[in-house]
Amino acid sequence: QVELVESGGGLVQAGGSLRLSCAASVHTFSDYTITWFRQAPAKEREFVAAVRWNSNIYYADSVKGRFTISRDNAKKTVSLQMNSLKPEDTAAYYCAASLRDYWSSDPLTYDYWGQGTQVTVSS
Repeated sequence: QVELVESGGGLVQAGGSLRLSCAASVHTFSDYTITWFRQAPAKEREFVAAVRWNSNIYYADSVKGRFTISRDNAKKTVSLQMNSLKPEDTAAYYCAASLRDYWSSDPLTYDYWGQGTQVTVSS
């Protein structure tokens, strides 16, 4: 069983920054792909950024150049540094974990989810 806990959300003005953190309770954390998704009201959950077990990193086009994902296997955490935030980044942000040996941005391929943290960007 994998437990994921997100933190770091909040209210920020457009152009500001936030740093989200995803803490995992699992023995083999380094084996997992950890991915950030977000979901705005009345919208589908969408991929934001991911870091695989081999440190390969992926970003959605909408956040490239603004968001940076990183992992610390010793601390069993994955961080998402979000800069130059825009009102359209407003959403609940979730981290998810997968052991699958292929990369996917489809939320249905992730087995474990955190409860989410709210990010609100005011204009």
